[in-house]
Amino acid sequence: MSFGSKPSFKESGPVVLRVQLKFLEFYFEERPAGGEDLARLVQPSAEMQKRIRSELNEDVSTRDSDLQRIKEWLALQPHLPPFHDDQRLMTFLRGCKFSLEKTKRKLDMYFTMRAAAPEFFTNRDVTRPELKEILERVCIPTLPGLTPNGRRVTLLHGKVKDYLTPHVADGMKLLLMIGDIRLHEEQTGVAGDVYILDAAVATPAYFAKFTPAIVKKFLVCVQDAYPVKLKEVHVINTHPLVDTIYNFVKPFLKEKIRQRIHFHGSNLEALYKDIPKDILPNEYGGSAGPIEAMHNAWVKKMESYTPWFKEQEKLVADESRRPGKPKNYDDLFGMEGSFRKLSID
Repeated sequence: MSFGSKPSFKESGPVVLRVQLKFLEFYFEERPAGGEDLARLVQPSAEMQKRIRSELNEDVSTRDSDLQRIKEWLALQPHLPPFHDDQRLMTFLRGCKFSLEKTKRKLDMYFTMRAAAPEFFTNRDVTRPELKEILERVCIPTLPGLTPNGRRVTLLHGKVKDYLTPHVADGMKLLLMIGDIRLHEEQTGVAGDVYILDAAVATPAYFAKFTPAIVKKFLVCVQDAYPVKLKEVHVINTHPLVDTIYNFVKPFLKEKIRQRIHFHGSNLEALYKDIPKDILPNEYGGSAGPIEAMHNAWVKKMESYTPWFKEQEKLVADESRRPGKPKNYDDLFGMEGSFRKLSID
């Protein structure tokens, strides 16, 4: 398989055929103004790919043998499910800078978390009422373009003030759904992830149901189970509530992540130094298109993946078959120390 080619659904069978048909239906439907697919992941140029490969320790002469070694290791793990998605495995290798041992740990946690956190990894259908409600009130697109240093940008933008999220886990589920699509569609690798969090409409109602348990569970997923190289987090349109939220989340963040969080007010000039305007939505001084159009394109893409998401529910670890001691809830999410409940007025 060539890892510079357009991603394909390699497996056979009726489920995959339905995914292929839904994806083609999505891909060839009428696109936004200008004919641009605002949910398409623009891939790095040939020159940028060279720089990214160097940053990720990717050696084109040995990456296929690294992939084969990971596949052989997976086949020997009695507690892990059969897994034949070469594209996703290569994305894990890239995210782990081709460290085979780190890749093995990430993959083990990836399947383990899918069993341990069913609230994030089941019923992943954006036509379900609880998910539609969130998507009507919050925009969460991954932007089509890349930064000059090859990083992928995702933007979280609330549309409604005082929105009381009925189930916090459903919002987290949507972010992980986008993450899984990206694992499947990234063709050549990127130099890391950037998140822009717009706090403009953030009020106590948004965070009323956040608990230490759900926040830690989500961050364990993101930090330990996904091959995410989080390079920057930009919080814009900040106000005093943001400090309260950050202090609540901070104990669950790894130190290197804390160092990569940047706070901005309403003046976005500092943001533009890291994120060029040409990949930002129009509403943020950019020229890449309306954020609503980007968001709607991603919602349609997620809907096209519904059969695939359903099939993925089988990809879970079986702790009864794990060599040695099975992992339990405390092993994964044990609350070290004492964490207070989020309290905001």
